Amino acid sequence: MKGNTRDSPLKGGSLLLIIGTIRLPPNKLSDAISAMEAMITSSRAEPGCIEYSYAEDVLVHGLIHIKEAWTSQAALDDHFASAHITVWRSTWQSLGITDRHLVLYEVGDPKPS
Repeated sequence: MKGNTRDSPLKGGSLLLIIGTIRLPPNKLSDAISAMEAMITSSRAEPGCIEYSYAEDVLVHGLIHIKEAWTSQAALDDHFASAHITVWRSTWQSLGITDRHLVLYEVGDPKPS
């Protein structure tokens, strides 16, 4: 829809950043790898995806850190409506995934640190 800010790139080089964690039993991690790889690969191929990654915490086994970056709310909405996210979420119970804690931020221009 023209004129709808939902479909427009964010202003001033801003992006949407999702940071968070999920937990799964450490003994289920090897079972989760193929589902995670499919989710990551499909998400990275979506229009508007800048970054999409999962990483296990070095000190807390089974704690998975999630980082996503998107160019617009429309791209993120399309991601949430995608078939691959439905498939991914359907695996959560069998993999024992719990404690989903994700936070969405709108961030400005990146600066080197």
